[in-house]
Amino acid sequence: MSYLHVLNGDVTLTLFRQSKVPGEMVVCREMMCEGKIKHTKDPERLLESRAKHLEFHYGIDKQTYQNNVVEELEKLKDSSSFEEVILWFEYDLFCQINLLFILYYIRSKADKLPLISIVDLPHHVEASAFNLLMEKRVRLMPQDLQFADDAWDAYCMDTPQALETISKLNPGNLVHLPQAIHAHLQRFPDVHNGLSFIESYFLRKLDVGKYRWQDLYSLFWNEQKIYGFGDFQLDILVHRMEAAGVVEDENQLLKITSLGREILRNEENYLDYTVLQHRWMGGVRLENSPWRWDPGTNSIVQL
Repeated sequence: MSYLHVLNGDVTLTLFRQSKVPGEMVVCREMMCEGKIKHTKDPERLLESRAKHLEFHYGIDKQTYQNNVVEELEKLKDSSSFEEVILWFEYDLFCQINLLFILYYIRSKADKLPLISIVDLPHHVEASAFNLLMEKRVRLMPQDLQFADDAWDAYCMDTPQALETISKLNPGNLVHLPQAIHAHLQRFPDVHNGLSFIESYFLRKLDVGKYRWQDLYSLFWNEQKIYGFGDFQLDILVHRMEAAGVVEDENQLLKITSLGREILRNEENYLDYTVLQHRWMGGVRLENSPWRWDPGTNSIVQL
């Protein structure tokens, strides 16, 4: 049987090659949970928009993006020539949003849909486990593919309401998607102080004491595994907090400022101090956005 394996990132690729699992490979090198997502049925238009946005706001060279991301994804156009496409993705937000994108890409580009399966890939898996994991893969049924399509469409909209509704529905075989969507929605500004969940997490840790950057990140990775973010994304977030004046670097130690403590006590609002002009949550542009996360009701609210 001919297999096409879709892997999320080059770390998984290295392990996969060591495992000797048969089949061809495609690597998704995107981070669709970060930055602007254009609402379109055409993946090529979406990726063109991403290339411009990531170059201008994240410093990712457009040609590098074309070579490493777009050209690799173009291999999925031939997915209908394989008997089965197997998706190897973990449960966290980073992986689950990329998973939705991959399904959207395949459904948009394949002449005829092949059989599509998913592997529930654990964190820190050994290469020796890949063959057993493949045996436990789950076939995605038509209703699963439709659910994924609806979820991706909702993620790309300029309002999070539809996505929140989808997170409360039965996900079928996409069992990790509701929790990942919930983690995504918690990144919207808090209705009381404007902090995202992760920004609030960092400030609460720093309110107790100073941390080296990497130690703070390690705490986050251990306690908030649902996000699956790497150094790159966390660096962006902390640098924004530095620019807003809520944290500062003192001899390579991060510390909270007086403004940071005032925001934590809901005496000030983070949105009055941070720049939102080019910040996006999927298809939602945060500048002038009325959407907030209410931790009291555990839901999105509109101001």
